[in-house]
Amino acid sequence: MANDKTTLLIKRYASRRLYNTETSDYVTLEDIAGFIRDGREVQIIDLKSGDDLTRQYLLQIIAEHESRGENVLPVNILNDLVRSYTTQATSSVPQFLAASFDMFRDSQSKWVEQMSRSNPMAGLSGFEAVQAQQEAFLKAMMPPVGETSEPRQSTPRDGKEDLDDIRKQLSELQEKLSRMNK
Repeated sequence: MANDKTTLLIKRYASRRLYNTETSDYVTLEDIAGFIRDGREVQIIDLKSGDDLTRQYLLQIIAEHESRGENVLPVNILNDLVRSYTTQATSSVPQFLAASFDMFRDSQSKWVEQMSRSNPMAGLSGFEAVQAQQEAFLKAMMPPVGETSEPRQSTPRDGKEDLDDIRKQLSELQEKLSRMNK
């Protein structure tokens, strides 16, 4: 595999087949999704016209995952995205989403790095920072549900209490998500 910093060029032929120029073979949308999950940047170009089709194919990958029941985006966010396209010619939503996902990726990598350098209990403060950033992202993206949630104050406790608290929060989040999907 080539340097992960380079963009992987995929060419679409007139037959609509996708050709990986790095490995000289044909690929599927699922293969492309795998490259992206592995951290590669991908660019898809129409061979005949030279048009960049990357956005179109990335949206198709998301749509296929959604159609298989892998609900990545809640309906209210999909509605907001559609609304943002129809209400303003120059929406700030794309910039907001890009910045939010950059922050999320950065937080994830810092958390993973901290967890790999120490034992899992020592990394809980990093987890709390990631959780706070995720909560801020979700709060900014989702309309109010009728109740305000005050940020919890963190107090020093032993690792077992923190782990139990995290499990409780995860359970509460799962309940909320299941109610949202109904």
